[in-house]
Amino acid sequence: MSQEKWSIRLIRIASIFGLIGTVLGSHMAGAGSYAFRPVHAHILLVGWLSMFAWGAFYKMFKVRAKKLVTFHGWTAIIGSIGLTAGMWFQFIQPFGVNKTFSLIFYIVGGSILLISFALFIFVTFFIEKDGKR
Repeated sequence: MSQEKWSIRLIRIASIFGLIGTVLGSHMAGAGSYAFRPVHAHILLVGWLSMFAWGAFYKMFKVRAKKLVTFHGWTAIIGSIGLTAGMWFQFIQPFGVNKTFSLIFYIVGGSILLISFALFIFVTFFIEKDGKR
């Protein structure tokens, strides 16, 4: 998949996270309950902010390592969804989700996201010499 497609894919997913995060914030304000606070914060930080920043980076810079861009993109998406859904399972415990399952889901999602952040460091070292697209 081309870097251009990864750029728009990450920005589109960021916009979905942004909407979910702001809806959660509105819900908390309206309900007067801040139970979703850690989930809300992480949805906006890793889902909206990080995904948007990575998408913008891929739009601005040409990366030589195409497979690294793909691997980073998938770990970013899977990790962001996994971490935030895992936090929701762990802290809110919807649907009577098993505590062991929710903890494992949370840890695995967070670990994949951690790998994504580490991969992005490597991505920044594989940009074209002039740096621009």
